[in-house]
Amino acid sequence: MLPARPKARAAARPPGDQAGRTTTRPERPDRRRANRWRAAGLCAALLLLFLITVLSVSVGARSIPFGTVLRGLFSPDGTENAVIVQDYRLTRTLLGLAVGAGLGLAGALMQALTRNPLADPGLLGIESGASAAVVAGIGFLHVTSPSGYVWFAMAGSALTAAAVHTLGTAGRGAPSPIRLVLAGTAVNASLIAGISTLTFLDRDSFAALRIWSVGTLAGRGDDVLVQVLPFLLIGVVLALALAGPLNALALGEELGSALGARPVRTRVLVAVAVALLCGAATAAVGPVGFVGLIVPHAVRLVTGPDQRWLLGYCLVLSPALLLGADVLGRLLVRPDELAVGIVTAALGAPVLVVLVRRRKVPQL
Repeated sequence: MLPARPKARAAARPPGDQAGRTTTRPERPDRRRANRWRAAGLCAALLLLFLITVLSVSVGARSIPFGTVLRGLFSPDGTENAVIVQDYRLTRTLLGLAVGAGLGLAGALMQALTRNPLADPGLLGIESGASAAVVAGIGFLHVTSPSGYVWFAMAGSALTAAAVHTLGTAGRGAPSPIRLVLAGTAVNASLIAGISTLTFLDRDSFAALRIWSVGTLAGRGDDVLVQVLPFLLIGVVLALALAGPLNALALGEELGSALGARPVRTRVLVAVAVALLCGAATAAVGPVGFVGLIVPHAVRLVTGPDQRWLLGYCLVLSPALLLGADVLGRLLVRPDELAVGIVTAALGAPVLVVLVRRRKVPQL
């Protein structure tokens, strides 16, 4: 009866496991099902973006029938309505698409790199840094074209990001999201004071401040879009290429390095991408806050922490939010309009309060 024991043990082993070990592989059907749901959600986001884009071209201070809008887009006849649709609404919509994508991706990159859910280009003063650099360029060097604004805006955003990070991580104790936000608030206040001082001394700078103090899509020609679009495209491509390394670094620097990610190079490339995206967006329309804060948090409810899906969703939903806020600003006080920066601030401030209360961070 003794030889029968090994057979009983072998029969007790899981099927297909000759070593007697249980497998711990993730279930591929569940992963595929989750990816199908994410893909379906991305298609729905694309449809939403298309509808808001059509609404942005169709709605304005002047009521134009939808059929006339379509004729003005595809077969312009030189009439006043066709000129309004082609030269104003279409350009405004395309600029909103490009700027919204840039701001949303910049916010997602900052949150992923700093592991700070409150990171946002506007909230941390980076957009104000870009605006201050633009106004200084106009006041001291008499820069007059958006192609010149871009370089000043990117330099200002990069320097401000470095200053906020240094202040937010200095001192005793571990860095916290609230400390970083407070550092951004302090830097932002200093930049606003500097801008105000400069505008009192120079009339050209005062005119520039009127443009950049509140972000708006109105009054921007197609030349602005053409000059900032290359910088935005480079930033978008770079941001999407960093999704894999950011996923690896989310596991920790040691494990991320073992998986092939290079922490130093990834940080540098993220900083370059954020400077390109924020600088070009601010040079085009001025500071528009909270887009990079609202969209990534909403997207994570669907995608989870996977940066490949998160950045893809942000690329679609961020311009949808910006254009939707712009359309809302046109409708609320019609025939006048609210600047899109005011509308996004009104939408984003409650979101910020909710995020801070949910985290319950005691350190200041």
